[in-house]
Amino acid sequence: MSLASTKANLAAVMPLTWIKLVVYSLLLFNFVFYVRDDWVIAGHTLHSGSTFLQWASAYNTTIDESAWLLLLLLLEMETYLLAGRDLSRAYEIISLIIRLCCYVVLAHTPYAYAMTVYDLSQAPIIEGVTDLCQLAGQNLSYAHNLVYTKITDGNCSELSTARQFFFNDPPDHLIVQDEMALALERRSALVDLVESITWLLILLSIEVVVWLQDKDITGGLLIKSANMAKVLLYSLLWFAIGYWIYLGHFMFAWDEFVWIVGFVAIEMNVVERRKDVKEPV
Repeated sequence: MSLASTKANLAAVMPLTWIKLVVYSLLLFNFVFYVRDDWVIAGHTLHSGSTFLQWASAYNTTIDESAWLLLLLLLEMETYLLAGRDLSRAYEIISLIIRLCCYVVLAHTPYAYAMTVYDLSQAPIIEGVTDLCQLAGQNLSYAHNLVYTKITDGNCSELSTARQFFFNDPPDHLIVQDEMALALERRSALVDLVESITWLLILLSIEVVVWLQDKDITGGLLIKSANMAKVLLYSLLWFAIGYWIYLGHFMFAWDEFVWIVGFVAIEMNVVERRKDVKEPV
């Protein structure tokens, strides 16, 4: 590689480096927000008798984000910091173990969302209740658009004027919703499910391309198919962003956007690595 080419590459890399620093910092900030958000919601959905699986489900977003951050760190190292180097056997083993653990966590996420979609479709009606105020003072919470509020005599008439209500959290029966709120939560859970599967497919496509490039393969049907699939997958994520904005969940939309930018940065690393493979030193 010529000196002029090296200088040109450095000039192109520096802005990308700063962009990645900003994006990764924002992702860490968002992570702290989600830990707090899970903690607040868990105050409504968990109790002293909750099982380990119920606790894990309540903090599913925190666990999920932790796994994604670890995988993003590994991808950043392998597509940029350690790109083109001969990695030690110890690093490869540690990296594989971390990857497997993260994949197990992430594979559980769509399963958990699928179960949520199913449970919401089976939400039992609360017999004999035609006014939310009948449930006041029973340590129950009313949920609408992912906002949870304890039902009291002071707020029950303002939370809902519906005449029919459902429990949406079997078997604990701590969360109450009317028909409109339940339908909205079903749609949101379905969007969560599609999002989780989409991200896993994006991750799989990146892993395939990185694996091929490590073997000095920079073209072919498999790489082209992976790149074409990512166009559709990222389009689905932009649809999800629009959905969260429509519902007023701007933090969810912002987090989705920052993660997209973070993975685009990884994609740019892959492109730079492809140039290095093609261009003889």
